[in-house]
Amino acid sequence: MAVLRGLARKYIPIRTSLWPAPLPSCEFLLKAGAVFLEQRLQNAWYGQHRWCALLSPLSWAYRGAASARRLLYSTPLVRPYTCATPVVIVGNITVGGAGKTPLVIWLAHCLRRQGYRPGIVTRGYGGQSTNWPRRVAPDSDPHQVGDESVLVARHCKGPVVAAGRRRAQAVDQLLFDDKCDVIVCDDGLQDYALARDVEIAVVDGVRRFGNGRLLPAGPLREPIDRLTRVDMIVTRGEALDNEYAMSYRASVANAVADDTAVRTLDELRGRRVHAVAGIGHPDCFFSLLRGFGIETIEHPFPDHYGFSRRDLAFTDGLPVIMTEKDAVKCRHFASADVWYIPIQAELSSAFEKTFIALLKSKINGQASS
Repeated sequence: MAVLRGLARKYIPIRTSLWPAPLPSCEFLLKAGAVFLEQRLQNAWYGQHRWCALLSPLSWAYRGAASARRLLYSTPLVRPYTCATPVVIVGNITVGGAGKTPLVIWLAHCLRRQGYRPGIVTRGYGGQSTNWPRRVAPDSDPHQVGDESVLVARHCKGPVVAAGRRRAQAVDQLLFDDKCDVIVCDDGLQDYALARDVEIAVVDGVRRFGNGRLLPAGPLREPIDRLTRVDMIVTRGEALDNEYAMSYRASVANAVADDTAVRTLDELRGRRVHAVAGIGHPDCFFSLLRGFGIETIEHPFPDHYGFSRRDLAFTDGLPVIMTEKDAVKCRHFASADVWYIPIQAELSSAFEKTFIALLKSKINGQASS
């Protein structure tokens, strides 16, 4: 790329003062391409674009493979990993974020209030480690263990292990090292190699299931009727019958480079900011900011995007506001006017009561057997 830039400057007759300097790097162009492709796919899946029907044969193949794998673990041929400690799975049936991680953090606090010792297993998605499973601390490197893992460790105040694809080994590590009496898995609804006692599916209340098609013609990992087999459904936003609504609460912004620097969101009311979000549904974050009266210049990125200094290098002097999940990857290069908004999930007392009752029934059932 550097050679091409040099040749271009040498042989293309253009005034040096007008030439953009520096030209975009190969990494920057690849990232920009990923953003464009993800946005096009999201628009197609949730916009009822007809061309998605052309991918239906691939969706049928995907459905067949997923069904065969699920059935395989229900036969004597392949046994899922089972432990004596109850396992709670928090997952979804669509691609991208629906609010699983905030719910996992809420469940961890709920269980501690009830006297349990929960351990958290995360997927560690985006982590580059070659040694899974990995213990996660609040100051762990998100490039090694994944951004969501670090976010969970920052808030749960308990043992967190990033599993990679080794969820069973991660569960064993929590049981052996920490003597946990409940395991909560962030993601894993489709990982049938791990037996589970409670399944909680999270649904995006705005986008729901898009065009209702399975990958790659739509956003679904499993058919919609999979939700009839889970124990509870939590909906981010407006809930339907037999669903529990989950909302987000936010009031302040913390400096990415220095957590002790705090400003209220009311201070930003009426101001213009660069809003940056590398999450499954960036519009959810942008809507949150607009709800506080903040004028946003929106910069959506793919979920789990690997930010660099250049991605936050705006030259107009406006503040930059991002999600906390993105912020954990930017602490070492963010400037003083880059902020993140910590959010807390809020659920009803009815959900907590039902969840704890369900968990106790599973524990009593294991004890009697």
